[in-house]
Amino acid sequence: MIIPAKDESRRIAATVRSARAIPYVDLVLVVDDGSIDNTQHVAREAGAVVVRHSHNRGKAAAMETGAAIVAMRDTDDRPPRLLLFIDGDLGDTAVNTAPLIPPVLERAADLAIALLPPQPGAGGRGIVVGAARRGIAQLAGWAPTQPLSGMRCLTREAFEAATPLAHGWGVETGMTIDLLRQGFVAVEVPCDLRHRPSGTDLRGQLHRAAQYRDVMIAIGNRRVRSAVDAVRGRVAPPAPPRTHR
Repeated sequence: MIIPAKDESRRIAATVRSARAIPYVDLVLVVDDGSIDNTQHVAREAGAVVVRHSHNRGKAAAMETGAAIVAMRDTDDRPPRLLLFIDGDLGDTAVNTAPLIPPVLERAADLAIALLPPQPGAGGRGIVVGAARRGIAQLAGWAPTQPLSGMRCLTREAFEAATPLAHGWGVETGMTIDLLRQGFVAVEVPCDLRHRPSGTDLRGQLHRAAQYRDVMIAIGNRRVRSAVDAVRGRVAPPAPPRTHR
């Protein structure tokens, strides 16, 4: 399990302790992405392995760092670990991401995305979610209910196929598009999770504006890539189908 976190000292201990109770999870890794509080120390005291970025590099970089550290801990006599990413503010509900593991472990899907219940205090109007959903549907033919959900489990193969990850808050949208377009299978799984929602104050509005910017950049980059691939497809023979199962 990989938990990208920045300035989550108030919640990270409960998140780590809850995550350690998830079946099949034998490693809880916190990537402290340049926190200015005690996130790294609190996480370590709660039982996590901690790696720290000296300055904030963004969620995508934290996810890639986490995946690289997990790969270093994999062994030749066992299959690569599945990668379960969760947010650092889930607190005691982190254990409820457990349903994401079976669909991927059993190879029914390559990517399982958490479908969260309505969050008390959430102040968004669905603009960013709608933009992400439309972009994924247009480019990959699937309209997820919660395209921005950061709680997701995927195979090592799928993660590597999605890298380099999209920048900033566009990481989930970009990952979903990239994997679906390569033939990987994604599912949404209901999970009873609670996290800190963005409110209606100025901070919440700025957060949603940044989300919208990054999501649209991720979609735009993939539209350009799709157009380039279409042009190449007209002048080159098709590549053989991938066989990831």
